[in-house]
Parts: sequence; structure tokens; C-alpha cells
Amino acid sequence: MRTVPQLLATRAAQDPDDAAIVVDTVGSMTFQEWERRSGSVARALLDRGVRAGDRVGLLYGGRGWIEFAVAYCAIHKAGGVAVPLPERATPAERAAMLADCSASGLLHESGVSPGWDAGWTATTNELDDGRESSAALSAAPEIPPTALAQILYTSGTTGRPKGVAATHANLTHGTTDHPRRRPLAHSRLFLHAFPIGTNAGQTMLLNALDARPGALTLPRFTPGRFARLIESRAPGTVFAVPSMAIELLRARVHERHDLSSVKLFGCTASALPPDVAVRLGALFPGAVLVNYYTSTEAAPAQTTMVFDPARPTSVGRPASPGDLRIAGKDGAALPAGEAGEVWLRSPTAPRFYYGDPDDAAFRGRWVRMGDVGYLDGDGYLHLVDRDQDVIKSGAFKISTLKIEAALHEHPLIDEAAVFGVPDAVLGERVAAAIVAPPGITGREVRAFLAPKLAPHELPGQIDVRDSLPRNALGKVLKRALREEN
Repeated sequence: MRTVPQLLATRAAQDPDDAAIVVDTVGSMTFQEWERRSGSVARALLDRGVRAGDRVGLLYGGRGWIEFAVAYCAIHKAGGVAVPLPERATPAERAAMLADCSASGLLHESGVSPGWDAGWTATTNELDDGRESSAALSAAPEIPPTALAQILYTSGTTGRPKGVAATHANLTHGTTDHPRRRPLAHSRLFLHAFPIGTNAGQTMLLNALDARPGALTLPRFTPGRFARLIESRAPGTVFAVPSMAIELLRARVHERHDLSSVKLFGCTASALPPDVAVRLGALFPGAVLVNYYTSTEAAPAQTTMVFDPARPTSVGRPASPGDLRIAGKDGAALPAGEAGEVWLRSPTAPRFYYGDPDDAAFRGRWVRMGDVGYLDGDGYLHLVDRDQDVIKSGAFKISTLKIEAALHEHPLIDEAAVFGVPDAVLGERVAAAIVAPPGITGREVRAFLAPKLAPHELPGQIDVRDSLPRNALGKVLKRALREEN
């Protein structure tokens, strides 16, 4: 087990001049610069009175990845706990998060108003005066791997965000200090566009510390910019979420850009519709398409799945089969083929809700994923739906993921979200929101779906929209769609 600063110190010693983080149109930072600058900011934090266990907020946007990386490691070097905040949250929402964890201060991007006055605030550049005092840093407490390192607030797709706490041991699990064993060795760069303040974004930061290639990102995702970056910088690995993949397909970027450098396309954050996966294979014909299934609460526990047309709805298996189970309401494991609650077991120190470590979502190292799914005969996980999204209509329990997968097969539908709306007789009925060209009708869509779905699964209400409401990572906010009806 090791700490985040130990990971950085190892890379700075092994690869001092290698680019660690590259932000398109902004700049880059080597491991040596990362080590030196984070030490300088850590000294300033100690001078400000930051002590072991103090929580410090981090507010950075897409242009601020380098500043953020420096600040994140500086907080750890000073013995503190990093609290990355979602950029899109309102000032009131961020203030509530900082109050929830009793943060003492907030580091923020240059040129960004912190909008918070309950503690001290500073920019990374204000604190980085180039002086890294070894004497000052030696006064910092020795932080063990079991110490709290990070609090990350959930996306809030189902309600009030909760702070998910992780130790250094949790964050650094699976990392290596052996240069020849570093992951993604086929790449010179890996590309992503995940926002800071999300679990996917934090995973990319740890990848920057541990993986062989440098981390390449851009201030704001658009399909055109993303594709141009693939063509110009030739990353071997690309990470995205399903909504980004759908935008790349809709923009037909492969007709204008050379995407042949990509050997691995990783997708995370939500289930990838099978038809989208098939079309991605045509977009990146030389790439292996891998779907990762985890959550902010469960990481680093996950399942991985190289897309297999024979199992198009599967999100894979964990590294150890014993770390995945499907449970009934009584908690007992269910046999293959029977749907129930999905639980993953952490291979290391589990995460927990800050201020509420006994929440029912955690049982020892087991984490309830909030999904309904089943295992096939070979132990592959198939998701049925999010627990709160299952539509209970009369005597039926209806999977929104199944209907969405069928909708994505329609050649004119770019995006789709299915949800339940109240019904006086059935309790709930099926509704869908789609992004499609004007003129498409609900009757046409239902006629397309009729051979693919049972009658009770056909949406009675189909709304055509310009876009779907999403959170910072691109997950559809079905709660917002339900509230509109």
C-alpha cells in the first residue's frame, strides 16, 4: 500500500522529464514539475495552518487540469484531504458540500470566482512561489496509506449528493512502481475529456500518476475537437462516456479525421447501448472496445467487458468472480439467470459515506450498486436497470435499459431516455424522451419498436427534444424528466 504523494515521487524520480499532463491549447507539465510545484504549494498550505485530516475544497474547470493536479497532490503532502467539487454545481450547492465535510479552505482555478466565504480561498498560482522548503515539508505529519485522502460528491441523479470518502490505499490500489509493468504501455498518450469533480475524472488523475502514457485532455468536449486531437496527437487509448460516444457517432467524425491511432476505446459511467457499441466498432476499427462498470462508491471494484456481439448487454466480470453477487431482498445470493440487486466487493479498503459510515449501501467490503441485474451461466453480469428506474406498471416490472437499447437501433434517433410517469390505473406507464430530427412521430417510433418489445413495454408517450438533461459526466437526469411530466 502506498499514498498518492509516494506515487508522484516515484514517477518524478523515474521519468522526471516525461509529460504527465497535457491540456490542449493550455500547456503541459512534467512529473518533475508536478513534484516541485506540489511541494511548493504544500509548504504554503502548511504556512496557512492546514493540518492532518483538514478538508480542502478544489474548484477547477477543464482548462485547470494542471493547476488542479498540483493542488490535489499538495493537499496530500500537507496531510490534508482533497475535496474535488463539480464545476457545474451552483455556488449554493458547492457551499453545501463544503459545509457537509467542514472544509477549512478552498483552492480554485485562476480567474474563477470561488463564491464561498466560510473559509480561506486561494489559487494554486498564488501559493506556488517556487520555494519548496524541505524543512517546512518535514514538519508535515507522516500520512499512512490508511489515512483519508479524498471526499468526492456523488452526481446527485437520484437526490441529494453524498460525500464518498476514500483512503490513500483505496485510491492507489493496483498501482505499480515497476516501469515495465505500467498499464496502457501501447500508448504514448491517453485521451479523455472527463470533468474534474467526477469519479471518472479522478480515475484519470490516478492514471496520469501510474500509467505509462501521459494524460491528454482538452478544456471542453466537442466531437470535432476530440476527433481533431486524436488525429493530431495520435493517442493509443481513448476514454469516454456513452453520451460522448453517441456525439462522436452523430457527428460522423471518422469521415473527416484519421482515428487509426486508437488501439483501446474505454467507456465508463453508464451502460453502453449495444447498437452504439456496434457502431463504435466501425468508427474505431483498429481498437478494442472495453466497457467498465463501477460507481463512485464501489471503486476500485469494477467489472470489465471487451465488447462481445454474443453478449451485447453484458458489462463483464470482475477480476475475481467472488467479488460480484446478485442478491435478493433478504441479502441471499441468487442463482444464475435470476434478477436481483447487484453487489460488488472492494479488493482493498472500501469507501464510505463521509459522516455516515454505517449506511446500508456498504456491508464490510461489499457495496450495493443500486442496480438490478443477473448473471448468465458463465458469470457475466447483465444489467436490467437502475433500481429506482424500473417501471412498475400493473403486474409488470419494466426495464428502461431494454427499451432504450431498442430505441438506439432506430437510424434517426441519436439519444433516448425511458422513464416512468404516474398512471391512475397502472401505477406507472412508460414514457420516452428522444433526440431526433423534427417530424418524426410517436406512431412511427412505436411501429419500429413493436417487433422488438412486448406490448406493455411500448412507450405510450414519446417526446422529441433537442437534448436530454444531463449531469457533469453526461448521465441523463431521469429525475428531471419525470418532474417535467
